[in-house]
Amino acid sequence: MKTVMKISLFVGCILAAVCPLNTQGALPNIVILYADDLGYGDVQCYNKEHSRIPTPHIDRLAGGGMRFTDAHSSSGVCTPSRYTLLTGRYHWRTKLQSGIVGLWGNPLIAEDRLTIGNLAQKKRYHTACIGKWHLGWDWPIANDQGKTMQQSYPKNAQATSEQREVWASVFGTPIAGGPITRGFNFYFGTDVPNWPPYCFIENDQTVGVPSEFLDEKQLARNLASKQGPALRDWDLENILPELKKRAVNYLTEQAKTPNPFLLYLPFTSPHTPLSVSAEWKGKSGLGPYADLVMETDGVVGSILDALDQHGLTENTIVLFTSDNGCAHYIDVHQLEAKGHHPSGPLRGYKSDTWEGGHRIPFIVRWPGVIAPDGVSNALIHQADLLATVAEIIEIDLKPHEGEDSFSLLSLLKGDTKDSPRSHSVSCSIRGVPSIRQGHWKLIPDAGSGGWSKGEVTTDLQLYRLDEDIGETENLAPAFPGEIEQIKEMFETLINRGRSTPGPRQKNDVEVKRYLN
Repeated sequence: MKTVMKISLFVGCILAAVCPLNTQGALPNIVILYADDLGYGDVQCYNKEHSRIPTPHIDRLAGGGMRFTDAHSSSGVCTPSRYTLLTGRYHWRTKLQSGIVGLWGNPLIAEDRLTIGNLAQKKRYHTACIGKWHLGWDWPIANDQGKTMQQSYPKNAQATSEQREVWASVFGTPIAGGPITRGFNFYFGTDVPNWPPYCFIENDQTVGVPSEFLDEKQLARNLASKQGPALRDWDLENILPELKKRAVNYLTEQAKTPNPFLLYLPFTSPHTPLSVSAEWKGKSGLGPYADLVMETDGVVGSILDALDQHGLTENTIVLFTSDNGCAHYIDVHQLEAKGHHPSGPLRGYKSDTWEGGHRIPFIVRWPGVIAPDGVSNALIHQADLLATVAEIIEIDLKPHEGEDSFSLLSLLKGDTKDSPRSHSVSCSIRGVPSIRQGHWKLIPDAGSGGWSKGEVTTDLQLYRLDEDIGETENLAPAFPGEIEQIKEMFETLINRGRSTPGPRQKNDVEVKRYLN
């Protein structure tokens, strides 16, 4: 008997050494890879004819799971899309009716608002956010320090003793209202990589205290965009490699633990600054934006490799998507002249209410549950992530949680081809909505609603996207009945405070209609 017990103990030790502890539980790990300003057509599996940038690792992920062709972010710019992804609620129900959270802005996510992180923590997930936050903090800036922190500085500014004193006070104090107060056990990243403070933040403290202005060489075109407090010798090129290292290390550590984990990895790329690390410079032959897309794809590959290495792949859901489309100002027309079209067949770019602004790559892999090489044309929205995770980990959402989130689980499992949603809303940087009802899309504006040029001859635009994905023919004059139906539906979504079934909820503010 003693011999048998010794053998059993020995075998148990061997299994514990070779098998990650957290693959033994029933709940899957969750990894959310959130690219920044990556266009629908930047990924080769979405744009085989007109993509010239290799994306082998994102394509590998798609080959192992399901790729959605009609997926949308909440906005053509980043902050509102991040809010909706994390909360399952349209951003236009909040105070942020247009634009993004500004420099030193306050938190957009209310402290009592459920996020994906909070949701996962209810089932004892360890949750981490590594990367770009850009949802606001309660920066510890006193009233008498506001002028110093908010003023604009020339590129060649030199720090004064007074400025250093203010920065030492602000950045030597814990920063409230960030990720670790919104559902994440751990945070590491840069709040906005092209804005100050030019340093990393870990949990609620800056890593070091900025004491200088950023080197003016790093404020050139398509690099950092606002001068401000920085660590001495801060190098923009090191941001993405450091985030990759931290994320891989996180997976290595979590593989040793018994509980599942949720990793939210919001990339700082390929958004500006177009600061490509030495390993990737010139690799694309198409310029720094394309190089940075390749570097971003390389980070995806490192995450997938780390999951493989630690035996986590089979029990991990991996989602890859982007917050909005490619920005036109990264020399997009030169890329197109070379044969690469970041928006693929879509009209418009980042900021727009046209499809190029908010129709984004959306890929989900879950071995053993999602069949490989799947493609879905169902209408989905990044708001749907919250309800999907809730159903997977078997938590019932309360009436005031995830008001605009529909579970995609039946789609992912292949039980149905029909979308759980018949409508969706995505907005431009000015707040102009793209209102979908089935294949119909209504825009209550004569232009893009964003930065792209071009107007139509009517104040309304109506497109039939299943027949005209490029939005070339405005059907508004011919289908007044469809327009009225969509208007009525949108008004209902606003008034009910939700788009899912359930009791009426309140919007945070009076929602701007745009529709007469």
